[in-house]
Amino acid sequence: MKYTIKSCLVVVGLLFVLVSCGNSKNLSTKLSRGKGDEEARNEQLGLKKKMLQKKIITGAENYDAYLPLFRDKKIGIVTNQSGIITSQILETVYVQDPRQKTKTKVTNIITSIVDNLISRNINVQKIFAPEHGFRGTADAGEHLVDGMDAKTGLPIISLYGNNKKPKPEQLEGIDIMVFDLQDVGARFYTYISSLHYIMEACAESNIPLIVLDRPNPNGAIVDGPILEKEFTSFVGMHSIPLMHGMTIGEYSQMINGEKWLKDGVQCDLKVIPCLNYKREMDYNLPVKPSPNLPNEQAVNLYPSLCLFEGTNVSVGRGTEKQFQIYGSPFLPKSEFSFTPVPNFGAKEPVYKDQTCYGEDLTSIAKVNQLELKWLIKAYNSTYDKSKFFNDFFIKLAGTKKLQQQIENGISEIEIRKSWEKGLKEFKEMRKKYLIY
Repeated sequence: MKYTIKSCLVVVGLLFVLVSCGNSKNLSTKLSRGKGDEEARNEQLGLKKKMLQKKIITGAENYDAYLPLFRDKKIGIVTNQSGIITSQILETVYVQDPRQKTKTKVTNIITSIVDNLISRNINVQKIFAPEHGFRGTADAGEHLVDGMDAKTGLPIISLYGNNKKPKPEQLEGIDIMVFDLQDVGARFYTYISSLHYIMEACAESNIPLIVLDRPNPNGAIVDGPILEKEFTSFVGMHSIPLMHGMTIGEYSQMINGEKWLKDGVQCDLKVIPCLNYKREMDYNLPVKPSPNLPNEQAVNLYPSLCLFEGTNVSVGRGTEKQFQIYGSPFLPKSEFSFTPVPNFGAKEPVYKDQTCYGEDLTSIAKVNQLELKWLIKAYNSTYDKSKFFNDFFIKLAGTKKLQQQIENGISEIEIRKSWEKGLKEFKEMRKKYLIY
């Protein structure tokens, strides 16, 4: 016997937010039709538990570990668009026909750590923004000025340009400083340089610092030359390898423990760890950590390709494939080419409106070391080798040796051997500060 069901599918507004700590008080259920109260509730709680077991919980989402510390305190926070809270909305879709099974879908909801704290009545006083600004819209190296966040009305203090370290008067009235930025595991990624100066300013002003830890998407890779102290700069503050293989929380413990701050001072530091995380895990960033790292491939290749920023080769700024391609007008013509034009994150890209020839790396397998082969290949292929390197390369490499080795035709195998002693010593020191 045939029959029809009118409106066979109904989407019910059954929503509940799965916060990172998994507190059951945040679970709001509306029972699906055709089931008893207890049965439906057990099904939802079971699904929630299963999801939370899989989810990496960042320090920012590890609420129980830090929110009690903020009670009746005035908070300053160092963050940008990478300082986020990811909540999961669970929607139960069911049908009127009781013979058909219900379905569940999950949607990620992303909010700023600042907005989240304010919604919890935390007294946030000021936002301190690193390179690229609070909303992450500035070009690399672009001069930023202080301002006000349009959404919250909070003052924003730039930590780039001439004000890399907060002044004592900028810290007045703050009881606790919070640091929440997404690092990518490269020495020249300037968020860890901002971390150094924040720690130093907090130590000098006797302000406790809480670092909300986040996974390092290149977290298992320790590789590259060790920075030599005479080449210290904002793109290389400490004598570490080019790829340090630590989370930003672990790295803050190293800065403190090794007394790398000015005059050997140490700050009152507390790291809020990630949960359900191991260093070897793949971790895909939910948002861009900076304007020119648009996806997982770019983040993975960034440490290797950023060395090109010290040469006359473009890394794709001014395209949609930043840090996934390289090329220049001075490399031999090839099947692959690109033409940089102004875009988000690159108002005046290198070789604007010029055809660049090089290599497309968007589809290569994930790398698990600092790759030199593309740099060496480009140097050997360029028309005028005397114009290949510029002064910035030594700062990025942290040593003169790498440029000299490439110019002298030293093989990649031999270059890597020259790093072995320094890497071994660093890994031994690093053990003291590892959390995961």
